[in-house]
Amino acid sequence: MDSNNNIKSVPVFSGTQWEAGMIKNLLENEQIESYVKDGIMASLNTFSSLPGGAIQVKVMVSNNDLDKSLKVINEYKKNVEEEK
Repeated sequence: MDSNNNIKSVPVFSGTQWEAGMIKNLLENEQIESYVKDGIMASLNTFSSLPGGAIQVKVMVSNNDLDKSLKVINEYKKNVEEEK
């Protein structure tokens, strides 16, 4: 049986398109493949009802990379909070 049958995309971050791009780059630096979901909609619809006029986009990873991804994202969030 092929183990790839159990691989699924899971969201690990939701935020603005800019934030999602930052997270995606951080994940790629750790050799974690990811993609941004709803990024095209955010580009097409620049004004929405969300704060700042930004549509929330999601960063998606393989469920196999979930734990490693969350560590990277939590470190990012920690650094952002320390800067405030």
